Amino acid sequence: MSAQHAEAGTSAPLPLRTIGDIRAALRSGHGFPGDQETFEVDLQRALEASTETDLKAVAAVIVDYRGRIRLYQDPDFDIALQEGIDLAMRTKREARGEWQVSSLS
Repeated sequence: MSAQHAEAGTSAPLPLRTIGDIRAALRSGHGFPGDQETFEVDLQRALEASTETDLKAVAAVIVDYRGRIRLYQDPDFDIALQEGIDLAMRTKREARGEWQVSSLS
């Protein structure tokens, strides 16, 4: 993961109460690559599909991206992601009959 991500994990949680807060966080580099653009597309789709009395789709987009930003800020996310990648690689090697010899330190 990037150094920017690592730095983001050490900061205080961002206030993410409004669409403006989410936009500001995404503009500041919080969130995953492409989130700033996809947020606007997803929000627009949800708005177009909503009625004036039913904004559940809009709320779902807001909750989703707020969660993505918080996940990106989590300092343990990089570790968990790397563990998942390592496990997937190990499983693929084992399935192909390749055994990696690990060194004990």
